[in-house]
Amino acid sequence: MPLHFVVDAASTAHVGDVVALTGDEAHHAAAVRRVRVGEEVTLGDGRGAWLTGVCEAVAPREVRVRVRDRTLVPAAAPRIVLVQALAKGDRDELAVQAATELGVDEIVPWQASRSVSRWQGPKLVKGVARWSTIAREAAKQAHRAWIPPVATPLGTPGVIERAADARVLLLEPTAERALTALDWPRGEARDILLVVGPEGGIDGAEIDAFEAAGAEPVRMGASVLRTSTAGPAAIAVLSAALGRW
Repeated sequence: MPLHFVVDAASTAHVGDVVALTGDEAHHAAAVRRVRVGEEVTLGDGRGAWLTGVCEAVAPREVRVRVRDRTLVPAAAPRIVLVQALAKGDRDELAVQAATELGVDEIVPWQASRSVSRWQGPKLVKGVARWSTIAREAAKQAHRAWIPPVATPLGTPGVIERAADARVLLLEPTAERALTALDWPRGEARDILLVVGPEGGIDGAEIDAFEAAGAEPVRMGASVLRTSTAGPAAIAVLSAALGRW
């Protein structure tokens, strides 16, 4: 499979054009992945544009690719949005990486009441940038035409407000209904918000607030999954149920 790179110029490039990779993408292509003149690669803008081309010149600071084919990949509908609680260590980052590889369409950092990690001030900006970088690199590795954006972190009231026009699935090990038992009406266009709590679980008051707002508590199975694996596992189930896979 050709190597895949992300460049804004892919948005406007057409067959026959030459697209230049510069900066980090050029260094990654030339010095890390060691592409060669004549090698086929794919390029994207992370927003649906998909180009196939051949390297015409390779240098550490610039890689030039002649476009041979252009495709516009439509955005998924309904979209799967992961509302991922901030977690200690790198558990939340692992969730972002795996969820992106599995096809999540947007990621919302959630400051849950039981989240040990707290994003405030400069740490908030750094955290969003870190998750965005992880999502970008995972999307490139997975050869995705769309890179899931990382939204501004929200507290529970913000998540509930965001969920007003979506179908909200609350991952809760004690829920009576299984995720695999849900029905999916034809033509459903609402976003699916998949809410995943921190390693201490979702606080009871937050569960009540979500349920009052129309969220559906669902379980994944008999075992209790970590916050780093619950979201990705649920995305795999949803991808099959929605016909993505």
